[in-house]
Amino acid sequence: MKQFYLIVLLLTIVSLSGFSQRFEGGVLVGLNASQVDGDNYSGYHKPGVALGGFVQTNLSRTVYAGMELKFAQKGSRNIDSLATDGQIKYIMRLNYVDLPVYLGIRTSERISLLVGMSPGYLISGREYNDYGKLTEQDQKAFSEFDLQGLLGFRFQFTKRLFVDLRGAYSVLPIRKQKGDPLWYWKSNQFNNLLSTTVLYRLDF
Repeated sequence: MKQFYLIVLLLTIVSLSGFSQRFEGGVLVGLNASQVDGDNYSGYHKPGVALGGFVQTNLSRTVYAGMELKFAQKGSRNIDSLATDGQIKYIMRLNYVDLPVYLGIRTSERISLLVGMSPGYLISGREYNDYGKLTEQDQKAFSEFDLQGLLGFRFQFTKRLFVDLRGAYSVLPIRKQKGDPLWYWKSNQFNNLLSTTVLYRLDF
């Protein structure tokens, strides 16, 4: 984990020094609606927050490159009234440090198309059922690394205020199925995320 934070710090320093006077940045806050493909539930029923900062630079009049460093909550939640193998409650809580890197393509003065990749490091992963946290027998480890492709739109409301609408999906499994399926888990699992984020540009 210390190595990951060191890499993030070095990437940030290199990026800022490379941008020189041409970069801009600020803070961001958002809401995530997530699910995990590969469990026995469907729907974006797990809410979460996203908090962090961003930097970006113009590559041309219509294209810019950006990078973010943020804390992001993901996971899965069963809100069905029907039990699965006698279990009604299921919650998967995943906390990540994400480092999205993206290109923005301006389609008009106020709208941009975003496309990129978002590597992430798992800080914690926990699961709960009707009786609390899952036992060690049922709990299976998640991968520490997540890599998501992202696609979205950015809307500019003022000189400083922007809103992003994005979808992101894991390229690699966050957990591989081994052995017989469990009551909450049927196959390899992938993060599936929809997010709305507000970005506020600061002067440096």
